[in-house]
Amino acid sequence: MVEIQNTLVSLDIFQVQFCCDLEACKGACCIEGDAGAPVNLDEVAGLEDAASIVWDELSRKAQRVIKKEGVVYPDAWGELVTSIVDGKDCVFTCHHNGCCFCAIDKAYREGRLKHNKPISCHLYPIRLKKMGDYTALNYHQWSICRPALALGEKLNLPLYKFLKEPLIRAFGQSWYDELELTATELKKQGYIK
Repeated sequence: MVEIQNTLVSLDIFQVQFCCDLEACKGACCIEGDAGAPVNLDEVAGLEDAASIVWDELSRKAQRVIKKEGVVYPDAWGELVTSIVDGKDCVFTCHHNGCCFCAIDKAYREGRLKHNKPISCHLYPIRLKKMGDYTALNYHQWSICRPALALGEKLNLPLYKFLKEPLIRAFGQSWYDELELTATELKKQGYIK
């Protein structure tokens, strides 16, 4: 791990080659797993606003879940996560041409929303963990992302470069600039390729 400002960054963030390959995975991260995406308390209001804007794009089942349970619920560990449909699909998942996509992200990119999807989704496969005064950034390995690893390798695209936009969103431009300087130094010293 390397320290950058008040974060501890796993070397995997620099070493893993990664680029989402939606054609191959079909957006499986939005529909697989046993809980919704982690959500910060300060993101709940944005999710509620988003639900009203993307409502007609959501499935009827998702609409029923949101009406009954809301946009988030506490998981088995008491952490807030996005509500899910049928024990797996995020309520904000939409389907088009055999692929899943996030209705919030789509609306944000179209300028219909001022808040993007939860930072945990935007940063995936990086997971954040609070450790005292620090936030640790770790790579979460999941078999459904094998196509992303293959495409990242083909493009020679390190994870931290693939996730530049959400990393800046989460930690700011000066933090990201320091991350890039750290990557350059780690390469010079032979810690990463």
